[in-house]
Amino acid sequence: MSEPHDESEHALDGRVLAAQCRELLLALRLRKLAGRLRVGWNPRLRSTAGRAWLEDSWIELNPLLVKHGEKEVRLTLLHELAHLVAHERHGRRIAPHGPEWQKACADLGIPGAPVTHRLDLPRRKVVRRYYYECPSCGAGMRRVRRMKREAACLACCRRHSDGRFDRRFVMVEKQA
Repeated sequence: MSEPHDESEHALDGRVLAAQCRELLLALRLRKLAGRLRVGWNPRLRSTAGRAWLEDSWIELNPLLVKHGEKEVRLTLLHELAHLVAHERHGRRIAPHGPEWQKACADLGIPGAPVTHRLDLPRRKVVRRYYYECPSCGAGMRRVRRMKREAACLACCRRHSDGRFDRRFVMVEKQA
């Protein structure tokens, strides 16, 4: 957003939202994350209300959220902030909306937060052209983009390697 013109628009400025998030992070004793955090509006977001970039500590919000009111903006902001908090506390090998994220939501004041939004944002049909399969158990997954690095079947790694990466279970690309 450019120059805020009124009180409501000022409250939705990315810098103001980031400052509010920093206060919450400092209360949770996550000083490093508070120092790295950035919040902004991304007009390229279409079907998602917000997105958290874990490695960059960056939260993007869909400008269409504004028409749904400040309450929806705040809920989405805290939802995405919970992803960053869970990542900061537990690293990257956690489920996106698993118990670590749910705990972060509770700590941020939104216990039982919904995993998805019910806003009237346009849907996009995604073609998942790439198919990967575990050579051991046969579990498969479809992806929009080709994987750039090796990924192993989590279930097999947990079952046979105490949850550690094991090359025996690297997903193999198959014809879809």
